[in-house]
Amino acid sequence: MATRSTRTPIRDSGTIGVLDRGVVLANGKGGVGKTSTVANVAGLCALSGLRVLTVDLDPQGNLARDIGYERDKGHHLFMALVGGGELPIIRDAGGREGLDCVPGGLAMSDLVGVLFSRATNGGSSLSQMLWEALAPVADSYDLILFDTPPGDATINEGVLGVARAVVIPTRSDEASIDGLEVVARRFVVARETNPHLRLAGVLLFGIGSQSSRLDGEVRRIIGEALDDVAPLFSTRIRYLESAAADQRRTGLMIHELEDAASEAKTKRLAALRSGQPIASGDVFTRNPQGLADDYEAFATELLDRLRELEEEDR
Repeated sequence: MATRSTRTPIRDSGTIGVLDRGVVLANGKGGVGKTSTVANVAGLCALSGLRVLTVDLDPQGNLARDIGYERDKGHHLFMALVGGGELPIIRDAGGREGLDCVPGGLAMSDLVGVLFSRATNGGSSLSQMLWEALAPVADSYDLILFDTPPGDATINEGVLGVARAVVIPTRSDEASIDGLEVVARRFVVARETNPHLRLAGVLLFGIGSQSSRLDGEVRRIIGEALDDVAPLFSTRIRYLESAAADQRRTGLMIHELEDAASEAKTKRLAALRSGQPIASGDVFTRNPQGLADDYEAFATELLDRLRELEEEDR
């Protein structure tokens, strides 16, 4: 799966450039798998030998739970963007070599007010701030993944202004499809100032492997919503509530839960045989293999898609 990009990591087009390895996951609705996908794809790509950076722009800061690094409320990222300070990068997050993270949090909520004030006075846009913060380190990474808040237009439009590609995860419900259309409109607007931005594709999240009829209907709706210009990834990410809960509780990624689930099963059987109570700290997931396979398939497909975009630009 690991293939280092041969392209320049940045395109400098004046005061704002484009991060050629920057990929945004966005949807106008929450709960569609953005954070989980960022975390698990980042972990798998790092495991395969790529250098990966995640940037959490969401005030909720949930990426910290999914990857397992310490939350800092996003204050350091806020100061780096607003004050031009050094970007707060957690190296080898959770003990995973090659995976670095920029933590977000509640301070990102204050960013919108600052940006509005600066805009009225001719100050820097968020795209400019992100470019100035990330351009110095971009060459160190093969992939930069941005997690975004669902409802904040300012943050979403800002990051689309410097990214190379956007992935839109969506569920099958109408609210998620509406959120997809919101991102599609933001994408069109962002292309006016960032013509290098591409729609990598739409990822179906939380649709079971047996629901082929529903899968087809969702694909039809998405095609109509985006005038058939959005490729759909063939991979679907199933939803396994126990695995999602375990990841946020333990900081273990889905592919790492496989060993933990096997160990927990051994402990449960031993406790049953001995008549001892089952430890409450064990993971709830019984078999995360299928979900782990989904994320691995999507990570591979995403990297292939990014290489296709590189070829299209040559």
